[in-house]
Amino acid sequence: MSKGLKFSPLLMAVILCLGLVAYLYLPKDVSQQVRQASVTLVKVYRTTEQEFEVVVEALGTGKANESVFITTQTSDIVQKINFDDGDKVKAGQVLLTLIDLEEKARLAALDVDLQEANRQLKRVANLAKNNVASEQLLDEQQAEVNALIAEMNVLKTQMLALEVRAPFDGLLGLRQVSVGALVRPGDVITTLDDLSILKVDFNIAEVHLPSVAIGQNIRATSIAYPDETFEGQIVSIGSRVDPVTRALQIRANINNQDFKLRPGMLLQIKLQKKLLTTLVLPEASLVPVNDKHFVFVVKDGMVTERQVKIGLRKPGIVQIVSGLDEGEQVVIEGALKLRDGSKVKVLNADEIKE
Repeated sequence: MSKGLKFSPLLMAVILCLGLVAYLYLPKDVSQQVRQASVTLVKVYRTTEQEFEVVVEALGTGKANESVFITTQTSDIVQKINFDDGDKVKAGQVLLTLIDLEEKARLAALDVDLQEANRQLKRVANLAKNNVASEQLLDEQQAEVNALIAEMNVLKTQMLALEVRAPFDGLLGLRQVSVGALVRPGDVITTLDDLSILKVDFNIAEVHLPSVAIGQNIRATSIAYPDETFEGQIVSIGSRVDPVTRALQIRANINNQDFKLRPGMLLQIKLQKKLLTTLVLPEASLVPVNDKHFVFVVKDGMVTERQVKIGLRKPGIVQIVSGLDEGEQVVIEGALKLRDGSKVKVLNADEIKE
């Protein structure tokens, strides 16, 4: 029964009639949908000449402008500590005092001896004026006074060594000793760093040597401050190229008055090599085919596929050496759906109007 219905002439006639009705009454709507489907929605970019910065990138390590380990010149017991961890100090500020009771006692005894020697010198000098005492006796007494003064000066110098002072302005590190501890020369009491300027040492390839000079600006970033850029200047260029790595060492200074950067930090360095004025495009506009690059240029609602020659690249943008003129509109979104001659509708037409 089902086999008879499948090949029935009546069924075939019904199908043909339905097809004829669809052809006669619906062609306008169908053709309009086809035309709409053939138009691709795209976004474009108007080519303009812009400043294109060519930079050399490197990794650098921060160093303090001045850095020392604070130690003593002599062995003795710590009597007083005049600083806390992380203090900012001035040059000459007393940081630590060692016990000086013995030295003070010796100084007091020498002072008494000096007073007595001066009194005897005065008495002998008066006798010499009256020819009662000889010149030799006067000279001997004067020599004794001078010897006591010299001995006192030596002792005062030794007492100065019992005071540990900051050699320059800077920021102290962590304290390593306590009151009552015995310290010896070479024992680290704390560290002192001048962080007002941070030195950054980094290496560049020898090919960039002609592009660097003393006083040239650099920019540095740190993972600790991802949204901040620190400005600096080159202060020194190495005198030799490493024969193994073919790299040249560069040193730059970065103003660090707020102490944000610290010695030992890893810094990303950008050094401006040159500044070009050239056509640039977003990388998204390029359609690579083998070793060639193409773009779609929009004009009068239609795209033309055009080969371009690219130059230098930066994240997100690329230099166009040839193949485009300034002011042309290039597809930056929707290019994968296009073919040469495709019709398009620009979604961001208002944004690119001059």
